[in-house]
Formats: sequence, structure tokens, C-alpha cells
Amino acid sequence: MTTSTTLTLSQLLVELAQNSIKSDGKNINDSYNIFYTTATKNTVSEFSTIPNSTRLLNHEDPFNYIKSHLANDKLNTIFTNELTILKALPHLLDSSFQGKPIVINIDLDLQDYSVIPSLKDLPFSIFISNDSNEIIENSKLIQEITINSLIPILHFINYKKINQLQKHIPFNENDFQQFDSIPNEPETFDFQSEPANKFFNLFVPNDSENKPSTLLINLSPYHEEFKQNLPSNDVALLSFKIYRPWNLSKLLSIIPSSIRKFAIIQGAAIDTTSNTTTSTPTSTFQPLLLDFFSDFNLLVEKSIDQLIVTNVGILTKDFKDTLEIIVNNVKKQNPIQSLFLGKSNDLITEIDSTILSSSSSLSNVQNLENAYLKVLRQLFNSNLNILNEYSSETVQANNPEFGFGNFLQNETVHSKLLSLAKKSLDPSLYNSTKANEIVQLLSKWIGFHDKKINLNESKLLEANEIAHQLFDLLQSNQDSQTALNFLQIAPTIDQFLFKSNWLIGSDAWSYDLGHSGIHQVLASQKNINVLLIDSEPYDVRKSSPRSKKDVGLYAMNFNDVYVASVAVYSSYTQLLTAIIEASQFNGPSIVLAYLPYHSENDTPIEILKETKNGVESGYWPLYRYNPSKEDIENEDVFKLDSSVIRNELQKFLDRENKLTLLAEKDAQFARDLKNSETDIITQKQERRAKAAFDELLEGLSGPPLHIYYASDGGNGTNLAKRLANRAAARGLKATALSMDDIILEDLPGEENVIFITSTAGQGEFPQDGKAFWDNIKSSTDLDLNSLNVAVFGLGDSMYWPRKEDKHYFNKPAKDLYKRLELLTANPIAPIGLGDDQDADGYQTAYEPFENAIWEFFGVDNVAVEDEPKPWTNEDMKINSDFLRGTIVESIADPTTGNIHPYDAQLTKFHGCYMQDDRDIRDIRKAQGLEPLYSFMSRIRLPGGQLTPEQWLAMDKISSTVGNGTMKVTTRATFQLHGIIKQNMKHAIRAMNSVLLDTLAACGDVNRNVVVTALPANAKVHTQVAKMGANISEYFLPKTTAYHEIWLEGLDDRDDDKSWPETFANRKEGPRKKKTLVSGNALVDIEPIYGPTYLPRKFKVNIAVPPYNDVDVFSSDIGLIAILDEATHEVIGYNMYAGGGMGTTHNNKKTYPRTGSLLGFVKPEDVIPAIQSVMIIQRDSGDRKERKHARLKYTIDDMGNDVFREKVEEGMGKKFGPERPYEFKSNIDYFGWVKDETGLNHFTAFIENGRIVDTPDAPQKTGLRKVAELLQKNKSGQFRLTANQHVLISNIEDQHLDGVKAILKAYQLDNNSLSALRLGSSSCVGLPTCGLAMAESERYLPVLITQIEDILEEYGLRHDSVIMRMTGCANGCSRPWLAELALIGKAPHTYNLMLGGGYYGQRINKLYRASVKDDDILDILKPLFKRWALEREEGEHFGDFLIRVGIVNATTEGKYFHDDIKEDAY
Repeated sequence: MTTSTTLTLSQLLVELAQNSIKSDGKNINDSYNIFYTTATKNTVSEFSTIPNSTRLLNHEDPFNYIKSHLANDKLNTIFTNELTILKALPHLLDSSFQGKPIVINIDLDLQDYSVIPSLKDLPFSIFISNDSNEIIENSKLIQEITINSLIPILHFINYKKINQLQKHIPFNENDFQQFDSIPNEPETFDFQSEPANKFFNLFVPNDSENKPSTLLINLSPYHEEFKQNLPSNDVALLSFKIYRPWNLSKLLSIIPSSIRKFAIIQGAAIDTTSNTTTSTPTSTFQPLLLDFFSDFNLLVEKSIDQLIVTNVGILTKDFKDTLEIIVNNVKKQNPIQSLFLGKSNDLITEIDSTILSSSSSLSNVQNLENAYLKVLRQLFNSNLNILNEYSSETVQANNPEFGFGNFLQNETVHSKLLSLAKKSLDPSLYNSTKANEIVQLLSKWIGFHDKKINLNESKLLEANEIAHQLFDLLQSNQDSQTALNFLQIAPTIDQFLFKSNWLIGSDAWSYDLGHSGIHQVLASQKNINVLLIDSEPYDVRKSSPRSKKDVGLYAMNFNDVYVASVAVYSSYTQLLTAIIEASQFNGPSIVLAYLPYHSENDTPIEILKETKNGVESGYWPLYRYNPSKEDIENEDVFKLDSSVIRNELQKFLDRENKLTLLAEKDAQFARDLKNSETDIITQKQERRAKAAFDELLEGLSGPPLHIYYASDGGNGTNLAKRLANRAAARGLKATALSMDDIILEDLPGEENVIFITSTAGQGEFPQDGKAFWDNIKSSTDLDLNSLNVAVFGLGDSMYWPRKEDKHYFNKPAKDLYKRLELLTANPIAPIGLGDDQDADGYQTAYEPFENAIWEFFGVDNVAVEDEPKPWTNEDMKINSDFLRGTIVESIADPTTGNIHPYDAQLTKFHGCYMQDDRDIRDIRKAQGLEPLYSFMSRIRLPGGQLTPEQWLAMDKISSTVGNGTMKVTTRATFQLHGIIKQNMKHAIRAMNSVLLDTLAACGDVNRNVVVTALPANAKVHTQVAKMGANISEYFLPKTTAYHEIWLEGLDDRDDDKSWPETFANRKEGPRKKKTLVSGNALVDIEPIYGPTYLPRKFKVNIAVPPYNDVDVFSSDIGLIAILDEATHEVIGYNMYAGGGMGTTHNNKKTYPRTGSLLGFVKPEDVIPAIQSVMIIQRDSGDRKERKHARLKYTIDDMGNDVFREKVEEGMGKKFGPERPYEFKSNIDYFGWVKDETGLNHFTAFIENGRIVDTPDAPQKTGLRKVAELLQKNKSGQFRLTANQHVLISNIEDQHLDGVKAILKAYQLDNNSLSALRLGSSSCVGLPTCGLAMAESERYLPVLITQIEDILEEYGLRHDSVIMRMTGCANGCSRPWLAELALIGKAPHTYNLMLGGGYYGQRINKLYRASVKDDDILDILKPLFKRWALEREEGEHFGDFLIRVGIVNATTEGKYFHDDIKEDAY
């Protein structure tokens, strides 16, 4: 490169194009390609003298040439303008532009920035430069991205403005990196880790006393002008530097929290809002708005209440006045939605202006279906010919036959003209001095009829210019008979013109394709286009009795028809591409356009959501089918632009041999390929056929009985299957199937049907009953007069205890019974309503219900054998062969992502939970796919300590086979989500390769031992950590099943083939060899657990006063370390037993509990004492009712004194009296601290334990960088805390600066958070936890942000409050000990708990039941206000609430349901 100098803008860009890649002594021209476009051949260009550069003309489809001349091993740089790039859309979507280093520099010559959002869906990164500083900054990043990562770049540059401001730009070669070569394998460029100032230019007035409420979001050339002329200090300004990838969360993270209104200013060349019929602007919806609507919830979270777009043309002065108009408008209650300020650009021709205005393709929502018409008009303007009057109320004018007839008539005339023209190429036929010119024009006019010529926009313009010239000459030569012959055929110019011919129709044409005129159009082989607008939403279509045909599939079967399926609210770029391609296709084309709405008054947001639902479900797949590419090498005829297709389309592609190619390109598509929407019926029929075959094999002759169930948790399923077995024993032909398997049309003929349904949410049907209920509820012609029915419901009368909520109890069963009555079904028995609150649970109501069924069939006196007892978890454990079961077979089964239910229970002992993504259950169900099953895998990590090598291994596993995140749990360990079963063995082996195992991280055994983080005292921490490790190891299951299933032998996927040798030398961890017993037999033995293990899980926590960061009272065993203050030796532990958090909403048989004191034990007696407790629980715990199986119930059933005596008897010693201690804190110590040995420790705040890279905080990358640094320094490690945070520990002073630099760079050193946030914690909740009833992890940060505003108002920001949230009542984040807790009960509904002890010493109490999330702030605000005004010195929130009587104190767990105030319900 050159040395430091000054260059013009063009010279600078050429310098980068030529010299970014080293030539290594070779010809420099071998390292780059340059293409540039100009308006004409005579246009003077700075690029014309550059070696290895190619000039192309704007109007001659330059990108068609460029795409076939791009190099893989060179930097390809293209110089063009905004009009040419817009017209090149179809080419930019071509695969030729992917995987190569490409920079397209686009001159914003017309100052029309609205072009930029029009290209937003292209697979390019988009940069914008408006001044020389931005050019330098962006160019550095652009070169790195495109050369190292092979990501193509669109770089929009305002040449005119930059050249006006600075003719010459300082350039120093040392500022730019020079690359050795183009890599064979591209590196991944992490945009998320780039700072926000790379993406945006933000200006907030420094002297602003009031925080700004309005943000001007600038996509125009006027950043500096606006910055100098802001109308008030209440306004901030932000401009784009990187537009793609889009990063709304990063944008929102840097703007002032006071911002409430967004005024987007978009540079536009012309006024597209003017209405020719009225004086008011036409309301338009800009593609740029779709970016802000991409995550509407983020706007809601930031309290953004207004978002409008104002277009600005040429502004030369009065910038302040312009901004005042914009700001005043956005602050109005009903602002004008589409202002245009300034002057239109006079340089724009009519055709170019209509192309540019394509960014305004979505029209007023009052005329929704004009959205696509507007795109046509803007793209083709005067060259557009709409053949039928789409808006006409007259059927003839509207239908396709009318339009096609119109087209054929025009074509007949045109054909006559063409025939005459071919005979009239002799100049002597014209009595004119311009005879030769007429013949030349005629010859050119004839040439445009060649089918090999694609009449794209520029060709249409050229052809019609010739047509006008020809017609004018013929009119002026009427004394020639030949000229008169032309004019007699076509007296007006219209018949000489070339048009883009379009038929416009609605989905009404889809119901009878053979007679709608569509067939004739498609079979004609004429150059005609059809735009068919479908406005029917997915949910309406599913319930519609009319049979709509798949027009796209119908058209593709013609083989010579262009077909596209588009959706303007899904991919605007794909829409433009499809229309351009359709117009260029020489033959029939049809574009199927989706615009779903329920009402003409639907908002754009509602249409956007409907569109996403349709596209993501596969109901409306996006694709383009272009037969003209059949013979072009490396071109795909069919291009799928979305990931899900329907069965009919799948079959067509399979027949056309396109399916395999698509599957190879898209892994997700390949996984889901075997299923589709119509497969659901097939699956139902297959399951029903199997059930019928099973009946036949039974050889029964009794009456049929069909039992259908709906169940989320399995109770309804088990009851239905049990009833079917009992019916079969009485001679009935019984089947038990899910309500999902009901074919409604067949229901009247099934004779006898019993429905069993659980109750979900707020009186809703479970997932597998919703579709059936929707269908039978909406059916108007179903006659069930011949059907005998019975209904039994499973519910809890106290789940919704408020009077106004009582109707939710067993609502699905009651609603279904009423509906069946209305449809004249005959009752077999009165409705049965099972109630969990009854003494025998649902059995109280079920027994008489079942007896009534037997009486109806006359089999009540039939003698039957005793039915086998239901298979329980205890049966499963004892028959599992020490936790083996059929796990190996289940994991190997390729037909499903699920495993057998019993194996799903057993894998918990191996540290793995079967889950599925609940966010997409409905969509996958609609596609005919099973849920997206995967495993959560949790490691056993006593004390929460990891080496850097172990951290890096977990990071890699989470990225390669997990969902890309790591979750720190409230038991101070890691769990990884999203591991599909085919990857489970690889993941577990990879963990064990660094001596991390998952055995006993879950299951009915002693789980991960939690130890206080204690960063400030190394000596004490070493002692308690060793105790935790010893406890974990001593009580680890001794089965060899773990080693046998996951670790034994070699595996091709192992990263390190030598790790089994390392593992073999490990003394701790999973047992590798069985025990030799008498008779020389090798067997598994569990000396403590026995073959049935424990009745329920068992947890041990260790705390060191004054810190109770582990919630020591919450676990089965709580150990409080007692120190010798002089020596800091641990002299023993106060031991508590019987803590536990799990409960069930409103089930008074279940409750949370804090541990009861047993007494003081010396360190050497800790394990014997725990073993004694464990054996009592093993032998006395409830193995019949799992909800009553925890140690807490065993102790309460025995009484604490009796239990203590039994423990002492088992350990052979008496407990000593409790030693004094004091807790002062329940939260982590954030920030840096130095221990007594001189080592440094830093506690990083990880919100809810989710380690993930976000635009605001790329913490996962940052912690990986820290681990790499610790590994390099061979010093330091990590600790995980029970409050879900990460401790970087044992850092030597010499390494401190390096660690601090990483923490700062990756937003890990931000501890200036509110005390409420620092004291918060949440379980995983939705979407992966199968027990979650409401959001937790994803919602808590949002709620805290809202609460922080209240705390700020009352001066409480720095006052610590322990707040926790869970998605259900099982208590994973220990919510029952929090001062403020929200327990999920149903979607958007929580129980609000108050009054827990700040130090974790007291259980809270119900304050409000069934609170909607919208009401939480209104309830909390007056409570915080009272605390701020009335609290005593140092009084914590929970203590205050009890003192003033807001809630009563819970003195013991068994009194948890007592003393609840009446207004709680």
C-alpha cells in the first residue's frame, strides 16, 4: 500500500480494492477484481484507467454479467448506484454472491436512502457512510469481514456529501490491515461482540437537564445538520452506520432510558405520500418499520409509545424548522403517519422515481389488498398493463376470463402489426425522406419480439421509446399506403407498446381452477403474468369447509410456468425479486401473494403476526420456481425461501428430483421432511387402525368402547389406559387414544365414547385436546344422536380459589359435556369431576363414575381378576438393573427424538432431563411433526469449582451440540439445553474427558452438593469445599451403568482419542467395575441406596456465616460451618434436616419447609450423620405418593424429636448443642476482593444464570476469553454460586490487568446494577421446562426493569430486596424463601408471595393469588412506598411487611397455608 497521504474518495476505495490482499511478488492485478457501472459509454469515470477493471452499463443488466465473473480467490469490488442495485435484486439473491469476498460500493447520488431498507432481506451486511470518518471506520471493518468471513457487503456511500465536505481524505496505510490471502474456510465474524458505536452514531445533548423523551432515528444525509439544529434538549439523535445485521436490542441498549417516542427520518428522492384525489397525505407503511416491529416486545419493554416515519427530500436550510415539525408531529396524540418534508430530487426521471418509491409498497390498511398492486405500479409505472379491473364490482370486468380475453385481443392486433412489419422492411414502400429511419425502427421493433430477449425494465423502456418514434413517423407519413395499413390496424400508440401484462385476482380464483380461467392462462404459453392475492389467515383456512386448491402446485405441473409464493410482511426483498423475475420470464407466470387479515381494520402488527404464523407453519411457504434456469449450470430451478413446506409441494419436488438437493442444503428442512400438514390425518388413521387390529387380536365380541384422553402431565393418559384395561377385562372392545386422534366426521358412528380430560391453565384443554375442542365447538352440522358418551374431568377446586375464578375448576370437562348434550349425544353416566382436594384425590369422584359405566353396559357384576398395580417410579427403579433400563435402545431409536417414558425417568439419575421446545409445539403440530425433543444435561460439580480447561470444554459443548448457552443453576452447577438424543453420548463423553460427570446430578439420590462461594477467605473455603467434595463422592451411586452406557469403549466423535486413559486413572467419579461377590460373580451393589434408591431427591448445602448465599435452610441437609475465630479452622457444623421447596398450588398436603435443627457435629461425624438421615429416609420415606416423599414430610410425620433420636441411633452418637452464629447476607459479593493469601477474586453478575452472548453483553465470549487467559497463565479457576453467578477466582496480581481488560471489553464488570436486580434469581421456565406454567427467566429481567423505576422514585434503588420467580410451584429458584416472589400458575398469571426472610430464614406467605402480569406493578408500588416511608432503621422489606401486618409470618412449613388474609383471593 501507499504511505501516509491524502486521496479522493474514489482513490481511497480503489486503494482498498487493489491492495487489501498481498500480492506476494505476483502481479498485483491477480489479487482483485473491479467492476463499475455508468449511465452511458461516454460517461467519464475515475475507474476507467484502473487495471483489471470492467465497465458495465446501468441499463444493460450489469449484475447478470458480474455474477458469472466473480472470483473466489480475489477481492471483488463493485461500484454502482442506488437505482442499479435495486434493479439487480434477483441477481443478488443468487448463490454466486455467497461465500466470496465482495464489496459493493453504492453511490447515493439521488440522496434516496429509502432504497436501503428495500434490500434489508438480502444475505448481505449493509454499511452506510456519510462522512470521511465513517468511510475510514467502516472500510476497516468491511475489509476484515468480507475477506476473513467471506460475507458480501453492501456499502452505501454519499459521495456527493463527502466530496463537498472534504475533497481529499487523509490516508495512512498503517491504519488498514493487509491480508495474506482469501481463506479456504471462512472465519465466523461475531457482530454481537462489536461495540454499539460501530453500529450507530448517537448524540445526546450534554446540557440536557431533563432526560430526552424523543429520539430522532436518522436514515438520511443530514446527521451533522440535525445535530447542530436540535429543536430542544428533549431530543436525541441517532444515525445508522451498520444497518445489517439488524440489531434492535443493541440500539435500545444505548439510548437514554427516558426515550418514549421514535421519529424515524428517512431520506427520499421523491414524495411518495401525495394523493391525487385528496389534499391529505396517503398513509403508507414503510419496510423500515418492519425492522422495529421484528421484536415488538422489546419496544414494549422500553415503553416506546410512538413510532412514525417521516421522509425528507432535499433540505438546504431551515433544518431546525424541519425538526420542530417532525418532533411536534410525533408528540401529537394522532400524528400524521407519512409526512414528506423538503423538495423532491429533480434529477429523477418518471420511471426511476417509481422504482425508488418501491420502498412504500404497503398501502393504507383501509385498502389492504392494494399493497401488492402498488408494488407493480411503482416497479413498472407506464409500462404496466393491468388487464382486468380488479376493483370493479362487475364480475365480467373482474374475472380472469375478462382480462385474458382483453390480453388475447390486444395480442391479435399486435400480431397483425408484427406480421405487417416483417413485410414492410423495404424503404421504397414509404414516400418519405425518413424511409430508411422507419425501416431501421421497424427492424428494431421486430427484434424486441425475440423470445430470447428478456424484456426487463430497461429493455421495456428502450422498446417503447422506439415504438413512440416509429408511431410518430408513421403518422407523419400517411400518404404512404403501407403507413396507412399500420394505422388502420392500430390507430393509437397503445398497440405498438410493449407492456408488462398482469392479471390481478383474489383467492376466490383458487376454488375451481379448471373453470376460473386460470387454467387457460397457464396453458396458453403466452407472456402474461398473474398476481393472486390470498388474504385468508391460517386459522380461518383450517376451519373453512371450502376446498381451496394449491394454485402454485397446479401451475408448476405445467413445467413452463414461472411460479412464486411471496409474503410482503415476511420478506419484502423476496417479493420484489419474484415480481421482477416474473416480469422477465418469457411465458406465463403466477405470483401467489399472501396478505392475511381478519378485518379491513387490522393493524400492520396484526397482519405481520398472521403472516409469520402462516409462513413458519408451512401453510404459506415462500419459494420461486423458474423453469428458464433449467439448462443453466449451477442454477436452481426451485428456490425455497422458507424452511417448511406442505405435503403436496413435497411430493411435487420429490417427483421432480428437487427434494434431495433442498435437503442437502438445509439441515432443518431435511429433519422435518418426512412430515407435513396432511400427514396428521395419515398418522391418526394409522393409530386407529392399529387399535382396531389390537381389538381383532383380542377376539372380543362385546360392544365397542372408545376412550379419548387429553392430558399434559400424564394423569389423564394413565387413567384412560387403566379404564381401557378394566373394560377389556369385562369383555368390552376398548381402545384408548388421544383426542388428537379423533376424526370428527367418524365420531357419530363410534357408538360408545368416554372422554377423560385434565385441566390446563385457566380452565383450558390440555395441548392434545385443543384441536378437537376447537373443531367440535365450531361444528354446526354434527349429529350425535346415535352416540353414547360420558365425560370425566381431572381438576383441583382450590387451584383457582377466588370466587370469581371458581368456574375454571374442571372447565374443559364441563364445557365438553354441555357441547355433547347440545349435539344430542346420549349420556352413559353423569359427568364426573375429579378433585385433587378430596381425601382420595380424583378417585373420590371417579369410583362412582366408573361404576355407572359398568352398569350401563351390564357388566357391573362380572367377576374379573384383580388388575395389576400401576407401574410406579419405584417399580421402574427396581426393575432398571441399577439404572440401565432400555436407555441404550431408546437413544439408538432413529424414528423419534423422544425416548421411552421409563427411560426418561432413569436418565434423570444420569443427569439428563428429556424436554422439548414449547415455543414451537403448536407450529410443529400444525406441520405434522412431533415436538422438538432434546435433553437438558446437568453436571455434578460439588462446590461449583471448575478449571479453565473444564470451562472451555463446557463452552464448546454448548456451542456445538447445545443451544449455544450455558445455564448456571441455583445449585451452583451447569446445565446445557437443546442436546438432541443423537448427541447425548458425545456430549457426556466430552464432559467426562475433562473429568466432569453428570451422574446423580438429578434423580432420587444425593444430588450436587452446594458450597458457599466465600471469595474472601481461602482457608475456610478450602475446608468446606473439601467437605462438599467428600460428601458428593461418598454418596455417589455405585452402579456401573453410567460408565457402561456412556463412557465404555471408543467413539468416533471424541475430540481427544486418549481421554479414556485419563478417565481410567481417575479415582473419583462414576464407578467403572462391578463388585466381585461370592461365587466369583461381578454385580452392581448399592450399599447405601439399595436397588430402589431413595424415595425422592436429596440435597446438601453448606454455608459459612455470615453468608447464607446457599440458602442452607432450603435443603434436606443444611450444614452451617462453625469456625475457630482465631485459627479459622472449621471445628464443626450445626446440622439442619428437612428443608425442601417443592409444593403444588393450593394443595394443602404439600408445602415448602425450612430445615429443623438436629444439633452440632464435628467434621469427622458429618458423613455418618448424613448417612443415618439418608437411611431413615430410604426406609421410612413415602414410596407410594411422590408428592409426599421428600424428607421434610418424613420428619413432620415422625416429629423432629423422634427423628433426631433415630438419626443419633444410626450414627452412634448424640448431637451436640447448637453453636451460635449469625447470618448477615443472602446474596453474592459482587466485584473484586482479595483473600488472606493475596489472591484476587471477582464475582460477575450473570442474570438468572444464563451465560449467553447478547448485543448488550457478550458474556459467553468474554468468559471464554477469560478461561483462555487463565489457561495460558496456568493460574486461576472458576466457581459457580448458588445465586447463579460466576466467580473468577485465584487471580495473581501479575495477571490482574489482563483479566480486568477482558471483563471490561465484554460487559462483565458492570456491577452498578440495582440492589433488587443483584438479589434476583429465576428458574429456567419456558420454553424448555415441561413443568412451567408461566414465563420466568425471560420475564423476570423485564419486570425488574419496570420495578426499578418505582424504587428510583422512592429512593430505594440501593436497598437490597430478595426477589425470585419460578414458572411453577416446584421451587427451583427457592422462591418460597424470598421477600418478594412470583410463582407461575398459568400463562401471564402468578401467585404473589411476600414476607420471606432476607437471610433465607423464613418462608413467605401468599399475598395475592392469580395476579395478572399487567397488575403486578400496581400492587407492588404502594407497598414499596410504605416501606420507604415507614420502615425502621435497617429494616428489610420482608420483615417490614410482617411487622405492619401486610402478611402474617410463616413460622413452620406445615403452617404455610394458614393465616392467609381473606383478600389474598
